[in-house]
Amino acid sequence: MNRKRLPPERERLTPDRIRRKTLPAEVAQAFLWDTDAPRLAVRVTAGSKAFIFEAKLNRQTVRVTIGDVRAWNLDAARDEARRLQTMVDQGIDPRQEKADRLAAVEAKREEAKRIKAPAMEAWQAYIDVRAPRWSQSHLGDHATVSKEGGDQRTQGRRPGESDKTLPGILRPLLRLPLEQIDADRVRAWLQDESIRRPTHTRLAFGLLRAFLNWCGDRPEYRDQAHTDACITRMAREELPKKAAKDDCLQREQLPAWFAAVRQIQNPVIAAYLQTLLLTGARREELAGLAWNDVDFQWKAITIKDKVDGERTIPLTPYAAALLAALPRRNEWVFSSPAAASGRLQEPRIQHNKALATAGLPNVTIHGLRRSFGTLAEWVECPAGVSAQIMGHKPSATAEKHYRVRPLDLLRMWHTKIEAWILNEAGIEQPAGEQAPSLRVITAA
Repeated sequence: MNRKRLPPERERLTPDRIRRKTLPAEVAQAFLWDTDAPRLAVRVTAGSKAFIFEAKLNRQTVRVTIGDVRAWNLDAARDEARRLQTMVDQGIDPRQEKADRLAAVEAKREEAKRIKAPAMEAWQAYIDVRAPRWSQSHLGDHATVSKEGGDQRTQGRRPGESDKTLPGILRPLLRLPLEQIDADRVRAWLQDESIRRPTHTRLAFGLLRAFLNWCGDRPEYRDQAHTDACITRMAREELPKKAAKDDCLQREQLPAWFAAVRQIQNPVIAAYLQTLLLTGARREELAGLAWNDVDFQWKAITIKDKVDGERTIPLTPYAAALLAALPRRNEWVFSSPAAASGRLQEPRIQHNKALATAGLPNVTIHGLRRSFGTLAEWVECPAGVSAQIMGHKPSATAEKHYRVRPLDLLRMWHTKIEAWILNEAGIEQPAGEQAPSLRVITAA
């Protein structure tokens, strides 16, 4: 049912008249027009009264709500009505002007919210954009340095450690707004962290620098990011000089090392450590080896290379025997039912115990990779061959452009290396696999 429209009422508005104006029962809304500002009215609806402005623009009625009568005083409402009338006289639609003004206010509010937002939001956006180009190891580094912490520890803790995991090393910085991560704050962070964990701090510093540089190239973060917060000179001044690592198994240590490692009760870890030494692979490259990557028929392993995406290396006889004996519990060669990922995560504990049992000096997991490259020289293996097996970038023009070694050639040398290492360790070659003979090297 259509409600009646009352004829317009005009009289000089006063606070008392506005207060006494009521809504007749037969209409949905009523207007009380001002005589001082003719385009100003009080609109009365069920439960509310508001000042409105109404005029004609291009023969169309334009109506704009100024505001509730409880929020606007009468003089301010008249001034606003006159301002809106001026706009109409200039051909400007006040509704669009109001929409633009509200949008600008909202944009300003969002900008203030964004500036105050923790840098962690930009960090997550950075990871989402860059992750498809990163290796799993690199992605894991970003997760580690920025983790929230506070989770229950799943492994044994050191004396004095909490039973909860600690926040990532970059977490205190990423809790801050992006614009507050400047050179002074980064320097203070470096000075504090480099005393306790210099190696991890160096890694985190590099990740932070790459993140801030990325922010500096993004229009949404450019005005907040301090791309000069992680200058190289700062790292040189605040971080201890990085010493070259030289941990490596020597020829005479091989028997003791193999004896101790082969006694590890977990066959997966024992096989993993031996395969690591015999292939020279990186820790995560080998830990991420899937059964689909192993070709027992054609004696080849395809490794997810952190540099070139992947590389194929020979599957030597002893390494093949180690892998063939492992249980096929899931897709991973070095599986671990206790790990969330289903594959081996932490071989260092068992390796360190084996070193202690054998009475050997500390050799890191990466030291086993270094050992392969060093021991390969005993069979006069060309440096380019061992580098290709290990996944090193070619270091000379000839290697880059004039050496394309087939898998068979790599296998010939790789098998020699394995046979020599096993011979020095006093381990018999697998039955049915005959390694190429070695020539005796004598001094001239």
